Amino acid sequence: MNELIIFIDKESKVPIYQQIYEFIKKEIEKEQLKPGDKLPSSRALSRYLSISRSTAELAYDQLASEGYIEAMPCKGYYVSQLEGVYFSDSRLSKCQEEKPIVQERVKKYFHDFALNEIARGSFPYNVWQKLSKQVLAEADEEFFQLGNPCGEDGIRQAVAEYLYRSRGVKCKREQIIIGAGNDYLLMLLGTILGAGQTVAMEVATYISAYYDFRHIGYDIEQIKQDEQGLDISDLEGKSANIVYVMPSHQFPMGMIMPLKRRMALLNWAEKSQERYIIEDDYDSEFRYKGQPIPSLQGFDRNGSVIYMGTFSKSLAPSVRVSYMVLPEKLMQRYLNEKYLFSVTVSKADQKILELFLREGYYEKHLNRMRKIYKSKHDLMVKHLKEMQEICVFHGENAGVHFVLEFVNGLTEKMAIERADSVGIQVYGVSEYCISTNRKRENKVLLGYAGMEEKKIEEAMELLKKVWYK
Repeated sequence: MNELIIFIDKESKVPIYQQIYEFIKKEIEKEQLKPGDKLPSSRALSRYLSISRSTAELAYDQLASEGYIEAMPCKGYYVSQLEGVYFSDSRLSKCQEEKPIVQERVKKYFHDFALNEIARGSFPYNVWQKLSKQVLAEADEEFFQLGNPCGEDGIRQAVAEYLYRSRGVKCKREQIIIGAGNDYLLMLLGTILGAGQTVAMEVATYISAYYDFRHIGYDIEQIKQDEQGLDISDLEGKSANIVYVMPSHQFPMGMIMPLKRRMALLNWAEKSQERYIIEDDYDSEFRYKGQPIPSLQGFDRNGSVIYMGTFSKSLAPSVRVSYMVLPEKLMQRYLNEKYLFSVTVSKADQKILELFLREGYYEKHLNRMRKIYKSKHDLMVKHLKEMQEICVFHGENAGVHFVLEFVNGLTEKMAIERADSVGIQVYGVSEYCISTNRKRENKVLLGYAGMEEKKIEEAMELLKKVWYK
C-alpha cells in the first residue's frame, strides 16, 4: 500500500486534530481513499506525526461521527461506504481496479515518554483470569440479559465503599453510574444537564473533555491557572455555571490544588443552585509526598459536585470502566430518562471488577504499582535535578508524568525536534491547551509509567546532551 502523508502546521491556530480531520476528509471525498481502505492506527499516526495519541483519536472520532470512517473491533479504522453521496470533485470510474493506497508509516522511537501508558507486565493476569472463570462458572440465565443502565448494584456498591475509604467520597450506590470510559460519561452528563450550558475550563486541560463538551454543543470559557491550579478570581468574572477541574492532580500541568482553594471553589458553587463542579479525580491513586487531600465531593454540602474517576489508568487502558457520582438532584433527572440509555460495560466485566474490589485485590495492586512508579519517579527526579540549569520541573508530588519548563531559551518545538533527532519522543504542552492566543510555549511533558528504568536512564542522558546545546 502507498503511504498516507499528512502535513500539519503546529504553529497554526487551527487545532492539529482538525487539520488531520480535514486532510483525511478531503482524501475520502476525492476518492484518493476508497471505501474499505484501512487507515493507520491512532498509535501509528501519533508516532508518525509526533503528536499525542488522544489528538489522533479526536480526529478519527470526528470522522467516524460524520460517517466518513468506521471503527471495526480489533481491526482498526476503515473508510466507510458512502453510497449515494455526491462530492464536488470528479469521481473515479467504478470499473477502475481499486488498489489499497494507505500504509501505516510508523516512525520508530527508541524511547517514548508516552502519557497514556502503564508499567508493562504489571496487569494482574492470574487474579483476573481466576475471577473471570469464577464469574462465568456462577453465571445463570439472568446474567446474560440486559442489565441496569446505571450499572449493576454489586459494582456500584463496591465502588461506593472504595471511594469512601480511599477518597472520602460520600455517596450511596444509587448515585453512581458505571460507563465505558470518561468520554462516554461526559456525553451522558451533557444529556442530564441539558443543552445550552457554558463550561469553564483551565487553559491547559484534559483536551478530550474539551472536545466532548464542544460536541455536546456547550460553550467553553477559558480560565487562567497558576501554580495552585484554577484561578478562582478569574472564574468569578465568568458567566459559566459549570466548571471542570482536576484538583488532585491537574492534567497536564501536574499541580495539586490546596485545601484553601478547594474551599473557595466550593463557595463559588454554593452561590447558585444552578452551579456545578465536575471533579475529575485524575491520577489520585499515585501520590509520592504527604497525605492525599480528600476529594472535593467529600467536602460538598450543597450537592454541587459531580465526581468522576476511572480504572483505566490504574489497571490498563483496555479496562474501559469509569464511574460518575451524581448529586441526588441530578440523579433523579437521569432516572427520569434512563430508559433512553443502555449500559455500556458488560455484566461480566462489572462482576469481575466488583470481586477484584471486594476481595482486596485492587488495593494490593495499587500498593504494588505505587512502589513501581515511585522507583521510576525517583529516578526521573534524580536526572531532572541534574538539568536544573536549563529547566524547572513540575508535578513531582503525584501522577506518572513531569512537566519541564525550559529557562535556557529552548522552545517546545525546539525541544521536541532535538529529542526526535536522537530517537526520543516527548510531548508538547500546547497540544493540551484550548487557548488560541497562548504565548510561545516552552514546556514539554514526559510520561514515565510505560518505560523501564534502564530506558529512562538511557533517554535522560541523551536528552541532557541535545538540550544543553
